[in-house]
Amino acid sequence: MKSAELDKLARQYGISLTRPSPDDGGEVAISADTKRKILSALEVDLPGTTHRGTVAPRREQEPGPAKDTIPKSFLPNFLLKTRVWGISLQLYELRSVRNWGIGDFEDLSDVADLAGKLGADFIGLNPLHAPFLADPDRCSPYEPSSRQHLNPLYIAVDRLPGFVSSAELERQLEGLRGSDLVDYAGVARVKLGILRDRWRAWLQADAADETYNPVDFDVFVAQGGDSLRRHALFECLSLSMVERGRGAGWQGWPADFRRFDSAAVAEFAREHAEEVRFHMWLQWLAHRQLLQAADRAREAGLRIGLYLDLAVGEAVDGSAMWSEPDVYISKATIGSPPDPFAVEGQDWHLAGYLPSAIAAGDNSPYRRMVSAAMRYAGAIRIDHAPALRRLFLVPLGSRPDGGAYVRYPQHRLLQILAETSAEHRCLVIGEALGVIPPDLPDELAAAQILSYRILSYEQDGKGFKPPDAYPVFGLACISTHDHQTLAGWWRSADIQDRRDHGIVPPDLTAKHLQHRRRERRNLKTALRAAGIDVPARLNARASRETLRELTVSAYRFIARTPSLLVAVRVADLTDEKSPTNIPGTSDSYPNWKPKLSVSLEGLASNPLLHRITAAMREERPRIHAARERSGSRRISNRQG
Repeated sequence: MKSAELDKLARQYGISLTRPSPDDGGEVAISADTKRKILSALEVDLPGTTHRGTVAPRREQEPGPAKDTIPKSFLPNFLLKTRVWGISLQLYELRSVRNWGIGDFEDLSDVADLAGKLGADFIGLNPLHAPFLADPDRCSPYEPSSRQHLNPLYIAVDRLPGFVSSAELERQLEGLRGSDLVDYAGVARVKLGILRDRWRAWLQADAADETYNPVDFDVFVAQGGDSLRRHALFECLSLSMVERGRGAGWQGWPADFRRFDSAAVAEFAREHAEEVRFHMWLQWLAHRQLLQAADRAREAGLRIGLYLDLAVGEAVDGSAMWSEPDVYISKATIGSPPDPFAVEGQDWHLAGYLPSAIAAGDNSPYRRMVSAAMRYAGAIRIDHAPALRRLFLVPLGSRPDGGAYVRYPQHRLLQILAETSAEHRCLVIGEALGVIPPDLPDELAAAQILSYRILSYEQDGKGFKPPDAYPVFGLACISTHDHQTLAGWWRSADIQDRRDHGIVPPDLTAKHLQHRRRERRNLKTALRAAGIDVPARLNARASRETLRELTVSAYRFIARTPSLLVAVRVADLTDEKSPTNIPGTSDSYPNWKPKLSVSLEGLASNPLLHRITAAMREERPRIHAARERSGSRRISNRQG
């Protein structure tokens, strides 16, 4: 095929012929080999025919929609009159005297009670997607097995009817609670063992009550349909394959088990029908308890309630891709192009939907995925919102610099978000950091999708942007799961981590430390310009108490922005020294495992929490103090 013909075909299927250059901000042409590999990943034969008839060519140039035609996502009426704040945390990091070594849905309910007393309006959480139960140490919430199902490790087992503890169990739980890192394998072993006991008792009808009655379970199974059944079947197979030494992910299984519709899988399902039903029961328990936590949040006065995070993709060897192989890209994974901070680019090893399948049909994969979170939430955060328009795909076997951007049906995805958010009365937040199309933020704002604004990112050539430069349609925060706390940022702990783990070379570390010195000066300047007190003796070696004062001042700063939402991160309140996640590491750091240094019971009396939440109430007073019922609903009254 001639070069011009290959380019024309690539454009027809939404492949960008260039990618950004990390050196000069310009563009680099992608190679002919990349074009062929991406076309193959999109299931396009080079002569122009398609596999399975699933892919249709697009117009070579797909004009963006006029702003007055962009579908608008839901926005609660009360946000037209006031700005609000909430608390953000990683659910698994919570310590409590009663949990089993990992934060759970009962802990979440207790946090909701505390947040309501403090005047918050939402609780922001990590993704609650289903992991690999058969390989619990694959614990990244951003590389789930399935985004349409929940993590059973968050079930509060001690809150199930009929549960009775024992001395031996309490001995095991004491060890799990006492560790500074979540022992996912230990938690899974203990929880699944007790849950199997409760399952057998529940089948005898001596452990059911009106909350966990068999009729509701049967309704849940019927509504879950093939998606729920296949996920449960995958969990059974995954556990069985681990016992055989074949691994939890389907790519390591014997060939006749790698598709859900094979004869071998059908035979396995018949032989393990009760085990499959047990895993559907786990999903039901998680579903019921998350509904209860959502209701507790509403009853506590949180007008938005739970705010759930959506990962940008799923594990390539997980339940989702095994269950619905025809809607996923199988020959390329999601990543990002080379940039100044990752000069070779990144391969996130995540499976993405086929552009031709993502929005296809009335019950499209994208609609099902976002609805799975919205059914519990008053807000969702879309990780890597640029995926609404394009994804950077890395062909299997290629380096990230051999990838290319592929266009997705943005207008249709915005329509789905508008429709589902209105149905569930759920506002939408879009995280769009890094390399993004310059016009995308304006289009997301026109769609009433709130942008995600992190203090340290809100800088320009003059320093930190003033509060009034932040957008109205935004969520402002100090840091996230990928960042150090503000105190850690001030101490340059993030720069030192990247050096210690070999992510950046020493010469670049020196430049980053020099830049951080300027940033510290600029932050003090920005605080003073906003009329906010800057602590005395605030230098690079500031004391812990001085950095606490700085944290209060910084939260007051973002609280003064016009952004509708502000998130207060619990890790800032407890001054965590161990970061949640160090991007770019895997085996060298225990990502997604560090627990908070303060228990849930101790958090309620934490002085810094009360100082910061008092500042929030001062800067963002409730216009209507009484509970507003017009925009809320008791979530558990809805189907499913």
